[in-house]
Amino acid sequence: MNAPPRYELYVLEDGERPVEVIEDTKIPNAATIKVVKQDHTLGNLIRAQLLSMPQILFAGYKVPHPLQPYFLIKIQTDGTITPTAILEQACTKLIGTMVTLENKFKREFSFKDVGGVVADDPYGTGAAGGSEWAQGKDYLDF
Repeated sequence: MNAPPRYELYVLEDGERPVEVIEDTKIPNAATIKVVKQDHTLGNLIRAQLLSMPQILFAGYKVPHPLQPYFLIKIQTDGTITPTAILEQACTKLIGTMVTLENKFKREFSFKDVGGVVADDPYGTGAAGGSEWAQGKDYLDF
């Protein structure tokens, strides 16, 4: 098979740098960042976070080849901040978002453990038996 061993997709080799910054000489305030041993998941997360920041003029990423475990992210700023600094801010915000998501997830599961059996209420109406449906209410009435 042509695919490399799976561990090569996420384990850094000795002396391999996880991030490499290449300053763009043709476009002002721009850089291309190569992130190794990562894929579309992280690339799209970073791109989306960058695009939500007002200092960003352009942010995009690509995975040059599916068998090579890295992506390139191109960043252009308005000049008030460098591309590497804004990337660091975006990653910090993403980490904060993931921590918040993890805490909310753990909190919801702790409520499930406290309450015991969770009622079978797929619509979140608060009535597990569906008695409102029997009374002739429509889903728009909730």
